[in-house]
This record gives sequence, C-alpha cells and structure tokens, in this order.
Amino acid sequence: MALASVENLTYAYPEAARPALGDISLDVRPGELVCLLGSSGSGKSTLLRALAGLVPHFHGGSFSGRVEVVGRDTRSSKPSDLAGAVAIAFQDPEDQVVFTGVEAEVAFGLENIGVPPAEIHERALVALDRVGAAHLAGRRTNELSAGELQRVCVASALALEPQLLLLDEPTSQLDPAAAEGLLDLVTALGCAVVVSEQRPARPLERCDRVVFLDRGRIALDAPQAVGVDWLEAEHPAFLAHDPVRVDEERAIGERVCRLSGASYAYGDRVVRVPDLELRRGEVVALTGPNGSGKTTLAKLAAGLLEARSGRVERSGRAAYLSQDPGRYVVAERVDEEVGLGVGGDLGRVGRALEAVDLAGYDDRHPRDLSSGERERLGLASVLVTEPDLLVLDEPTRGVDPERKLELASLLRSRADDRATLVVTHDLVFAADLADRVVSAEPVREPVRA
Repeated sequence: MALASVENLTYAYPEAARPALGDISLDVRPGELVCLLGSSGSGKSTLLRALAGLVPHFHGGSFSGRVEVVGRDTRSSKPSDLAGAVAIAFQDPEDQVVFTGVEAEVAFGLENIGVPPAEIHERALVALDRVGAAHLAGRRTNELSAGELQRVCVASALALEPQLLLLDEPTSQLDPAAAEGLLDLVTALGCAVVVSEQRPARPLERCDRVVFLDRGRIALDAPQAVGVDWLEAEHPAFLAHDPVRVDEERAIGERVCRLSGASYAYGDRVVRVPDLELRRGEVVALTGPNGSGKTTLAKLAAGLLEARSGRVERSGRAAYLSQDPGRYVVAERVDEEVGLGVGGDLGRVGRALEAVDLAGYDDRHPRDLSSGERERLGLASVLVTEPDLLVLDEPTRGVDPERKLELASLLRSRADDRATLVVTHDLVFAADLADRVVSAEPVREPVRA
C-alpha cells in the first residue's frame, strides 16, 4: 500500500505562464528511497512541496488532480495536519530557519507536534548528533556556514521521526565526507525518503527507484538499475564521470590577488585562511570541509571583508557571486537585475543572459525563476561587469549536471581575461573546471586581547 499517492497532478504557480507540474502520477511506498532528478526548473521542488501539502495551501495557484499522503488528501488537510508524519528540508536552508539558536531551531518542530517537553531536549541533541552537528548545539544560526546550517535543517526534519522524509538538495552545501555520511544515514532510517539532488552519484548508488522530471512531466519512473541505464543513454552527465576538461595551453599572466597570513574575526572566533595567489588566466577551485573558512577567504579576496591580520592585495575590479544570489535580488525584471552593474546597457545585458542560457527571460521577475535559474541570473549579473577578479561561491547550487558542464566551459572560455576563484564542494565540477585545486583546512583560534 502506498504511503503517498499522486494522481494526475497538474499545478501552476500564480500568474505563471505554464504549469510547473503536468499530469503527474506516482506512488511512494513505505521504506523506499526515491531519487528525484531533472534539469533546473523541471518541477522537482514543486513536487516535493506538493507531497508536503505546501502546494497549494502555502503557494496558491491552480491545482488539479489528487495528492494523498499518510491517508490524508492534501487539498482538504492543511500542512500542519501532516506535520510529524511528513517532514521536509528545503533547498534553501537560509529561508527555513526561524530561531537564532541551533538547539531551539531543531526543537521548534518537536514543540509544534506536541512532543512532551521532557523529551524535546534529548531528541534535538540526538538529531544534531546524527548529522554530525552536535558541536553546533550551542551556536547561533546566523554564525554558521552554509553547510553547517544545512545540517541543522536536516536535523530538524530528522528529529520529527517522520514516515515520509522529503529532502530538496540536502547535500548541495556539504563537503564530500558530510554528504556521504548524510546519505548513509538517510538510507538506514527505514522511513520513506524522496531526495532531489543535483549531485546525484551518491543517491543513485543507494536508491530503490529513480524518477526523472522533464518540464514538469515524468520522463522516467523505474527501479534503480533500469534508471541508471536510462540515464546513461539519455542524460549521461547525471552519472559519475571522469573529468572532461581538455587541458589548454593558457598563458598565466600578472598577479591579480594575493592573501598572506590573512584572518577575520567573527565575534570571539578568528578564522585564518590559507595563503593564496590568483593570476590572470588561471581558474582556481577552493574546496575543503564545512566551516573551514572558504567563504571567508572568498569575501576577503573580493574586498567584501577587511582582514583582521595579514595582507590582502588586489589589483583591478573584483566581482563576487554569493552562495544564494536569489536572496539579494532587487529589480523587478531579469534584464534590469543584470543591468545594475553596467548602467542598464542592454547590449551587454543581452550577451550576458545568452551566455548563461537565459535569453528570452528579460521581462521575467527574478523571483519567479527556479533556484537553478536564479543561480544563472546571479552569474550573468557578475559576468556582465567583465571583472579582473571573478569570485564564485558555490555557483553550482541548484544547477543540474548538464548545465554544470556548460558552466565549466563558459568560465574556461573567458579565463584569459581574468583571475577566477571558485569555492565549491562539487569535486567533479572542480575537476572539470579548474587549473588548480586548493584545499582549505579548518583553523580557528580565540581572539587575543
């Protein structure tokens, strides 16, 4: 018997030009792990929201068909009626967090479903420990790295001990070891799990079924072995592959940026970052564990933070793409957003949008785009300025594997014009892209008087 059943679901967001989902039908059985794949904007997040009852209750829009979860019709049952039986960890952990304290954040859901107060503290700590975040229990959420925050949000879902666990790109900001550990944990839970991923190699190894969405419709729903064969024939980029980068003879030019002995203080903690030199014509990938200071280094290099100690030298103009560019959108139209850095020069805007495959999106509202499309919009907004130093922090978040290959090709094609630093946990992308990979190690020390 199905734990969740979707029958002929068609759904469109308010004022959307086309449905996000079209005539979707599938079942999720108790205990199975379903790997949900598809290109950016194919409807994966929308399907997860429908299974959580958030579509249509929270998002509005046009809904037809039927979704039944743990015996409840989601049109007549509110998401709160499903709480506890269903838990979801969203794609953007920054938008999910409610409390300033980590333990309070994990405890919040338990309080809402009526767990006895005497049990809440222990269950919250156990959930944090299971995702390797017990050491974060006393921390403030606004002090965490993106990967640390992602672990906290997954812990909040696990603490509920749901029958159906919905995970929207749960490893997008986790280092490889943490991603491996999380997926091992999820596999062993025993509840039904639907996981959407743009780094699909690990979930594909562990899943029972593969569902592939294409423009809001199911292109494949098959057992794991059949699904892998289909992907190999139809979408091979979704499978693990050897680096595809062809080594190019590229002249490495003058130094654009150098960090030497640099550190930055977050309250009573000091983060020291690796020494690093960036030269024109070179693409450098910065990897390392969550919380090791990668984003701190990136912001120091771009001039967004001022070093507490050491030296940061920079020549020319720098541009920085944040981990979640959708949070910083200010314009009402895509072309206006990209044009902010170049005085509204529509010629340059058009070329930048075409480069990231967003041509024709000019009059769309940025917040109507999918997460992956907003990521590409953010990339266009920095590329259009033609910087001497381009710093990208997790640019593949929400981006499907096929577009990652296109992104690597795009960045390499203009590498001679600038120095490029890419912070990433995606080691396959780093191998496809970079001339050099640098690993950051977590080094912190207390502030000294």
